[in-house]
Amino acid sequence: MFTGIVEELGEITAVETLDDACRFRLRGPVVTQGAKHGDSIAVNGVCLTVVDHEGDEFTADVMAETLKRSSLGALAVGSRVNLERPTAVGDRLGGHIVQGHVDGTGEILDRTPSEHWEIVTISLPAELSRYVVEKGSITVDGISLTVVDAGRDHFTVSLIPTTLALTTLGIKKPGDPVNLEVDVIAKYVERMLGDRVAGEGAAR
Repeated sequence: MFTGIVEELGEITAVETLDDACRFRLRGPVVTQGAKHGDSIAVNGVCLTVVDHEGDEFTADVMAETLKRSSLGALAVGSRVNLERPTAVGDRLGGHIVQGHVDGTGEILDRTPSEHWEIVTISLPAELSRYVVEKGSITVDGISLTVVDAGRDHFTVSLIPTTLALTTLGIKKPGDPVNLEVDVIAKYVERMLGDRVAGEGAAR
């Protein structure tokens, strides 16, 4: 489990295309501290498994399903990525519960700078809109953010200078894709209510 608090801005140093997958080599001096084979590291919000680790770099395999559902397939050598290690039991939950299971992708639609923050508008796939609510939580490229405004096909977030300086959202432009993970609690509530309604209908 992750919390959506990005630890560092890493970099893709090598990309190997396989038949039905892709292998990335990534540089991340912070997240590689103590890393070992089999550990999990979130890359732009996608939970990946460390295959190999040497110095401040690690490799991770990305299967075809992940490439299809996320924006990782668009990464190339030199791409900057958000990196986060799983939260340890007993640590503070600084963001919200993030699984590293991307639900879909959005696109940066607009950026409106202000004196102390920036409003970013992001497109929202129709199948995810029911999970996104004003002042609720959403994960964008692995960053835990609060929804400012929620529309049917878009939402906005307000970014503070720290987020702009330390994550990919500080450098992404309109038209760039982002990974989205909605709040898992909303999905569980929907499933439980759906089962309850179905059960009540069958009882009648």
